[in-house]
Amino acid sequence: MKIANFGVEEWLNVWENDAIYDIAGSSIASFTLEEIIGIDGTDPKEFYEKMLNFKMNYGWIEGSPEFKQEVSKLYKNMPPENILQTNGATGANLLAIYSLVEPGDHVIAMHPSYQQLFDIPRSLGAEVTLWEIYEENDWMPDIAELKSIIRPNTKMICLNNANNPTGTVLDDTMLKEIVAIASEVGAYILVDEVYKPLDPTVHVSSIVDLYDKGIATNSLSKTFSVPGVRVGWTASNREVADLFRKYRDYTMICAGVIDDYIAVHTLKNKEAVLKRNREIVFENLAIVKEWVENEPRVSLVFPKAVSTSFIKLDIPIDVEEFCIDLLKTKGVLLVPGNRFDIPKHARLGYCAHTETLKKGLAELSAYLRKFDE
Repeated sequence: MKIANFGVEEWLNVWENDAIYDIAGSSIASFTLEEIIGIDGTDPKEFYEKMLNFKMNYGWIEGSPEFKQEVSKLYKNMPPENILQTNGATGANLLAIYSLVEPGDHVIAMHPSYQQLFDIPRSLGAEVTLWEIYEENDWMPDIAELKSIIRPNTKMICLNNANNPTGTVLDDTMLKEIVAIASEVGAYILVDEVYKPLDPTVHVSSIVDLYDKGIATNSLSKTFSVPGVRVGWTASNREVADLFRKYRDYTMICAGVIDDYIAVHTLKNKEAVLKRNREIVFENLAIVKEWVENEPRVSLVFPKAVSTSFIKLDIPIDVEEFCIDLLKTKGVLLVPGNRFDIPKHARLGYCAHTETLKKGLAELSAYLRKFDE
């Protein structure tokens, strides 16, 4: 099996630790362990004391009953037994694609998007057709194009909603159109749903609430701000969940008893987590909007309260060269757009801690002035 290098992860593995101002990530400012434990007033010492009595065995293989119950509450009608715990959303995406896609299948994947969603199917021998999203259309796809590329043997449509890196949100109207197209050929729809729009006026349904052959993947890494626990999940119908169980036995045993315990605590306090994160998103988005208005070399299709954004740069050099020199001279980390197959752009993780964002943007603007000379 051959697979392409993972552009974003490869970039971050090399450069992330050199950053002074990390404004490249797509999570909302991560909690400290003390912060997430204490978000409901829990005394961290009491929390730790309970963990001291944990037996360091494998724990609940598919996730604890409490975990499954809390995750099921995120959907309209998802039985806990249809939830499978994974190693982050990356593990969830891998499990879904590995379980269902075979050589010779046809897969349609949103592009640009999270690279797993098109390169894992390719590595398994599937033919992948990219369904492009367009900057001139606010990074939205064209539903007519989907109709033109769907085939009788299309096994799966892979989406990232909201989208990484652009922050694009496919609303329920479009999702229902996609479901109608997929259902004509019996295709699964896999949606990586790790980015939840935090604007209360923007409602987006999970694919599993719209389509029986929908598969939702998610994790605590982005919207819930605890990537360190490495806990994600799949949600699907029972038949698909049972298939996933078989393949999951070959790829994962469990997430670990401590990770599960922190994950349950986070999900039980999801309203407090989302309230905190909503404030960060709106404050930081206002900062970015003002910055873009005053930065002549940057333009942006603004995300709808999603934690990732994709700036367009008016620069005379290759964007990866730009990002490397920016990091070395100013300590500012971005992800160059060529890592998403889109030159002259960069992923701006504007939901970093607010002071980091402010200082990073100031240094980025100072660096851009060199091109005005």
